[in-house]
Amino acid sequence: MNASPSPSSPSSSPLSPAEAFALSAPVRLWEDEFAVDPHRYYAALRAQGPLGWAELAPGLAAYVVTDRRAALDMLHDDETWSHDPRAWEATLPQDAEVPGMLSWRPNVTWSDGDAHIRYRTAIIDAFDLVEPHDLRERVHHAVDVLVGRFGPSGTADLVTGFARPLMSLVLNDLFGLPESESHRLESGFNKLIEGGSQGVEGEAELGAYMMEHIAAKTAERGPDLISRMLDHPAELTTEEVVWQLFVALGAAHEPTANLISNALSRIIGNPDFYSTLTGGSRPITDAVREVLRYETPFANFGVRFARESLTFYGMWVPAAFPVVVSYGALGHFDEQESGGARHPGDASHLSWSAGSHTCPVKHHALLIVTEAIERLTQWLPDLEPVVARERLTWRPGPFHRSLVALPVRFTPRTPDQPGEPT
Repeated sequence: MNASPSPSSPSSSPLSPAEAFALSAPVRLWEDEFAVDPHRYYAALRAQGPLGWAELAPGLAAYVVTDRRAALDMLHDDETWSHDPRAWEATLPQDAEVPGMLSWRPNVTWSDGDAHIRYRTAIIDAFDLVEPHDLRERVHHAVDVLVGRFGPSGTADLVTGFARPLMSLVLNDLFGLPESESHRLESGFNKLIEGGSQGVEGEAELGAYMMEHIAAKTAERGPDLISRMLDHPAELTTEEVVWQLFVALGAAHEPTANLISNALSRIIGNPDFYSTLTGGSRPITDAVREVLRYETPFANFGVRFARESLTFYGMWVPAAFPVVVSYGALGHFDEQESGGARHPGDASHLSWSAGSHTCPVKHHALLIVTEAIERLTQWLPDLEPVVARERLTWRPGPFHRSLVALPVRFTPRTPDQPGEPT
């Protein structure tokens, strides 16, 4: 593999976005076909160099980083790159439809400097008080509830019937929200991720849901994450608590649910792999790491904006122009270069991002995923796919790698049967 040019090395003819567009039509990550065959799209991006020219939505252009070294250089350089999209948003036409995933909010994702440290500290400190054994018990309870719902039927969809409602139950529990209203959280996030008018509706529903419960916690604290944020020394305003809660729930719900279902699809679709996992000779974390490395649920994000115009890996990047890290492309080409070899213990992927904006609660997410899968396979050790993995349908969208459904069958199980998992 040829070495990538240094970002600081001079380029005799750096390409501007317009020139990149003239030489190569943008790779349209918003197309339905991207969900069907993302590797073909990543190959087209990679062919353009370390930075590829793409569209995240019709008419919404961005550079996409497909080179590992370039990604790390950008993610670790907060002096050159900003996380704040407001200067970019100001350049867009008034009628431009900006995906909700890219719109500025006063939260940890879209902030720099002291504001970012303040928000991030409040989130980390709140989650640090969640003991691993306590989180494990919450996950086990959620799995037991869900298996109790679909176990007697002998069939289930592990996306809509397990992974997504499980995350709603666990997160509602952590944030001190009623279990009976977890469907509101799930419904709001399902709409938000679809984008467009549904996305706007989902954001409004989630905002109302969160405000309702923040008001309740303001009146009476409890042993939950909302109360901890309200009482944090950072002294967040109510609006700031809303948006930290929004991003914490959003970043935890969608990617973690997708990680669960993507891992289950690989486990259940491979009998040899499944037997070693359920037999205890191979840990669940092997399957989870494999997904994070080669089929990460948060495929394209890590958005940055150059504070000043610059040449970066041979491309001219104007100030305030979006540059996106393709974690999905990085994993795909790692897999190609290794000849398809699997390295179960290899955690060198960038799915958690890198630098100052590394996921602050990745250990909590990993515990939820591994415990959920292990508990489910203990309850239902003979899960079988109804649809072959290569025929599964994936949800369109530029940011995620997310299954529409994962139908399975198994020996029916009722909650009162003996042999409950321990």
